[in-house]
Amino acid sequence: MIFGAHCSTAGGPWTALERAERIGAECVQIFVKNNMQWFGRPPAPDDLARFKREKARTGFRAIFGHAGYLINLGAPPSANRTKSVQSLIQELTFAGALELPLLVLHPGAHLGAGETQGLERIIAGLDEVFAATMRSPVRVALENTAGQGTCLGNQFEHLAAIYEGVKKPARLAVCIDTAHLFAAGYDIRQPKGWDKTMRRFHALIGREQIAAFHLNDSRTELNSRVDRHEHIGKGKIGLEAFRHIVNDSHFRPLPGCLETPKSDDLHEDIENLATLRSLAR
Repeated sequence: MIFGAHCSTAGGPWTALERAERIGAECVQIFVKNNMQWFGRPPAPDDLARFKREKARTGFRAIFGHAGYLINLGAPPSANRTKSVQSLIQELTFAGALELPLLVLHPGAHLGAGETQGLERIIAGLDEVFAATMRSPVRVALENTAGQGTCLGNQFEHLAAIYEGVKKPARLAVCIDTAHLFAAGYDIRQPKGWDKTMRRFHALIGREQIAAFHLNDSRTELNSRVDRHEHIGKGKIGLEAFRHIVNDSHFRPLPGCLETPKSDDLHEDIENLATLRSLAR
């Protein structure tokens, strides 16, 4: 596995690559616009050119995007659902302009309608988005969730249902978040538990659909269904679990990005990356 972190684009999209370089990352995840706004302005031509120059200079092995947090394709018909679809279309367009291969997306929350209806709405929303972005090479990487509230995606069966339901499954991928996996009830603390979890995923969806990882420890207990990230080895998953995870031969070429708490000087990312590298064989 190759190691990196989510990095801020404050000041322009290329600044995320500068920050990633500063912490010694091999890969980087970015937001393609403000993650707490529905819509944004497209990257200016000068910004795109500078991003591409920095991308070429730094030579990161993987750069991918993460969609905004307001998007909820599982919502019932409403102004917010309409904006969710339109926002995701815009973000895929921005990701395409930045030449990113993936845009990580939380599947959505059913808001009381129940899992079945929520999944149907997510599938319909993705079909609408994919129809509007037919020429886009960017894949939507569904991220497993902790299952907080009415969020869907905490069970592999949810992700499998989306794959089976959409008209264009080739436009999908999966991003596995370790903290979410643990909080959702998958006990990955021991090698046997991790292997069992990945076998289950493979049976339902296929390991080859995993395109990226979020490497986060968890502040909350197994099956808490509460999403709280912690530094590697400092949470309830524990250091030894990550030794097995990062050395899983099935995922050797894939990016694993930190989403752990950090301060402005980014020393926490440097420390967490050093910890991950100390575990890698």
